[in-house]
Amino acid sequence: MEHSQQHPVSLYLQIWGLLFVLSACSYMVDYFQVQGALRWTLIMTFMFYKAVLIVCVFMHMAWERLALVCAILIPPLCLLVLVSLMALEADYIHRARGTYFAPPAAIDTGKHTQQP
Repeated sequence: MEHSQQHPVSLYLQIWGLLFVLSACSYMVDYFQVQGALRWTLIMTFMFYKAVLIVCVFMHMAWERLALVCAILIPPLCLLVLVSLMALEADYIHRARGTYFAPPAAIDTGKHTQQP
């Protein structure tokens, strides 16, 4: 006989409510026209919390074995680390190319020759 775990409907309704509140907070960041790094930090934070809630509750990861959770979550986290390292290196290379391969600035020696 197969044993299945039932979760109360109230849990799902609470999570839906929390997702609605987090989405409203993301919308408020745009509504109040928050700009700069604070804007992206808030949006990414709300997006991260929503993703964690969805994965934990709706994908039932909160009730799974640790081995399954690690098998599903560790590879994307490794990819995230590697993409972050590539982005940092790309930024460094972009700045280095601007520094060392920039066209030479016009040197004003004060001697201007004009052709007749």
